[in-house]
Amino acid sequence: MRVLKILLVCFCALMYNACKVKQTQATKHENFYAFRKSNLIPWSIVGFDVKERTPQQRIDMLKRLGLKRYAYGNRPKHVPTMGLEWQLAKDNDIKIDAVWLFVNLRRDRPQALKPESEAVFKNLKAVGLHTQIWVGFEPTYFEDLSEAESLKQSVEMVSFLSKRAQALGCKIALYNHGGWFGKPENLFKIVKALPNENIGVVFNFHHAHDDLQNYSENIKMLLPYLWCVNLNGMKKEGPKIITIGQGNLEKDMIQQLLDLKYTGPFGILGHVKGGDPEVILPENLQGLQHLFPLNN
Repeated sequence: MRVLKILLVCFCALMYNACKVKQTQATKHENFYAFRKSNLIPWSIVGFDVKERTPQQRIDMLKRLGLKRYAYGNRPKHVPTMGLEWQLAKDNDIKIDAVWLFVNLRRDRPQALKPESEAVFKNLKAVGLHTQIWVGFEPTYFEDLSEAESLKQSVEMVSFLSKRAQALGCKIALYNHGGWFGKPENLFKIVKALPNENIGVVFNFHHAHDDLQNYSENIKMLLPYLWCVNLNGMKKEGPKIITIGQGNLEKDMIQQLLDLKYTGPFGILGHVKGGDPEVILPENLQGLQHLFPLNN
């Protein structure tokens, strides 16, 4: 009888502790604010910078804005300073969440990447940067290919890139950038065709206008593979890129992600044609936090 009492006391103690842990976890989740600066990744601040900042000037800009991370999206003209910028970011404790790789299958082939693409891997190795590589495909290449051939060539290239990335301690995320490759159902097919590779998806609001009617189904389908969602103000009729909060669709689109328990990270654009990222980033941050106030 005494043994049973001891066992009962132990069981009650275990159950009490388990409930306390669950309560603590629930409280933490309730207190989590998805749109704090530390959960936001500035994006499109390199290739679309109207001020053509140097690497040091870009790092200084991020520090002035109180931002400690960003994704690096370059153009070919930035290749000579690519490695320098990544090293400066590391030296200043600024995290590079991702680097950009734009694949053109007319010039990029497995085992034979164009020089600008090869430079990404070369600099990743030189700097010792372990990060995501966001991969977009030039959309017009697929226009004359069959569905089967489009999938075959995409899978072959993504598999090659993934193995290259893994050898450097990096990983590949597929980026919806228009055309066949950018369609959510095709991103899903590519990921599922490579079950032994650690491949994710970056979903961009500003590249989603052509399939808004299927947005709910698309994000549910991609949810297990979502590594980042880049936000944008959204109107069905466009324009393509507007400040968060100035559209009439983005609040509901973001809320659907939150309802699915996606809590980030989220990307915020520093890009509007002819704009300054140092102005645009705060505008997007303010718009986002106006839609989703901290104490809401």
